[in-house]
Amino acid sequence: MLQGARRTITNFPVAYLGRSRTRSIGFLSCCLIRRLQFPRLLLLGVTCHAVVCSLWRPGLAGSASLLHLYSNKSNPEQGYCEREVRLASSLDFWTLSSENLIAVLPIDPVKENYVRKVKNCVFSIAFPTPFKSRVHLVAVSKFGIWADQLWDGRAHLIGIYMNRNGDGRAVLRSSVREFLCSEAMYYLRIPTSRAASLVVSDDAVWRDQFYNGNVVKERGAVVLRVAKSWFRIGSLEILAHYGELDLLRMLLDFIIQEHFPSVDVKEPNRYLDFFSTVVSETAQLIALWMSVGFAHGVCNTDNFSLLSITIDYGPFGFMEAYNPDFVPNTSDDERRYKIGNQANIGMFNLNKLLQALNPLLDPRQKQLAAQILEGYPILYDTRFRELFKAKLGLLGKSKGDDDLIAFLLHLMEKTEADFTMTFRQLSEITQSQLQELSIPQQFWALKMISKHKLFPAWVSQYLLRLKSNMNDSDSERRKRMTTVNPRYVLKNWMVGSAVQKADRNDSSEVHLLQQVLRRPFQKHSAAETAGYSSPTPSWAKDLRVSCSS
Repeated sequence: MLQGARRTITNFPVAYLGRSRTRSIGFLSCCLIRRLQFPRLLLLGVTCHAVVCSLWRPGLAGSASLLHLYSNKSNPEQGYCEREVRLASSLDFWTLSSENLIAVLPIDPVKENYVRKVKNCVFSIAFPTPFKSRVHLVAVSKFGIWADQLWDGRAHLIGIYMNRNGDGRAVLRSSVREFLCSEAMYYLRIPTSRAASLVVSDDAVWRDQFYNGNVVKERGAVVLRVAKSWFRIGSLEILAHYGELDLLRMLLDFIIQEHFPSVDVKEPNRYLDFFSTVVSETAQLIALWMSVGFAHGVCNTDNFSLLSITIDYGPFGFMEAYNPDFVPNTSDDERRYKIGNQANIGMFNLNKLLQALNPLLDPRQKQLAAQILEGYPILYDTRFRELFKAKLGLLGKSKGDDDLIAFLLHLMEKTEADFTMTFRQLSEITQSQLQELSIPQQFWALKMISKHKLFPAWVSQYLLRLKSNMNDSDSERRKRMTTVNPRYVLKNWMVGSAVQKADRNDSSEVHLLQQVLRRPFQKHSAAETAGYSSPTPSWAKDLRVSCSS
């Protein structure tokens, strides 16, 4: 298997193909101290009751690996896997090619598993250690375009979340969270890696979840994830840090040619064009996060994709009660990555990207690149405004739109109203009900805000603004708003409940959440019964997650 260079090498439970190196961290949370850190699994697809084996053809010196998926004889049970992944049943094995990567990017000549630091290469070879106990399939994802991806001849990079202990294992709770959230984000129309499958074993994995000395035994798991690329800002930052400029230029040109079709790789200003695209798309991504109340939790440069997709789901959280200081990661003592600071962290990380690019730029290009970065706040503010105007059903432009949005957020903060359901219930309530300040009990989030003395003033401003919508009706407004304001997001209490059941080999709630989160904008009877659009249960008020979550 191929592993990113300049990381410590150890045994892995699954195949890895992709670049990741010990990173130079600017901002930090749990990752302040350099430690053993391991990459994510990279694989083409998933089949039923399968284990992964790696075969390296002798004499190919860094050529593509063949991944064979053999039937797992220790798991004779039939059922969910066969129903969900029928496309794999007729295949004897699947092949993953890495030729497009290693034909261009250098590979570490050492093909042994031991701790070391390597230079002047992008990949190293690592050999996985399979689970020893029986493996259970928990869930798979139905990709609507999976067939096209499967046969288009390109490598698909997939990974498992690794942890502080350095044993290369993921645990069930973090794997369920990662699997469900990446799928939830996809159906919320937010750029993201995808989750292909989730399996769990009975292998013992020891974890100190909150780093407080309470080490407990947990079950090992594997999440297979898919993305166009796993290269991130840190992938370039580490090369610049060590002065490997030829390799930095080689990797940049490869990334541009493979993933940035709008940029001409032969153009002298290609790095400027590349940087401009990343700046714009990063602003777009973070604005989208904010529009659904999503806090990533660990926004360091190694977790920011160069393709501006959401990757590396760890201590994430969907904000429940509106709070700009919301921090999903209990390891973030300095509140560096609180939800209200994500746009600023985006700017910080883009500045780190610019520092990595600077050695390849001439003085004029450096000046232009700095100007591009200075435009980031405007790009972000513009997109944020567009998204929140859509969430309120506003058409056209008005000078008071920013104030109207800020006014509502202020009321939500003061009343601790639920972020998701406030906007959703504004999408469902009629203008006449609002005008009469008659909030039915079913609109519980709005009813909470209505207790604030300034709520009538906001309602008056809002209804007046809606009158300026040209050729609009109340029914059209509500219909339009329900397409951008989800009724269901993956709140921590929901995934916590699913994890508890999955640990007892009951995957029913994982499957229910999969089904619900595929259509987050549509009302779902089973979701309503489960309370997914209801106030957060009292037992879940103090749920916590950390970097190992």
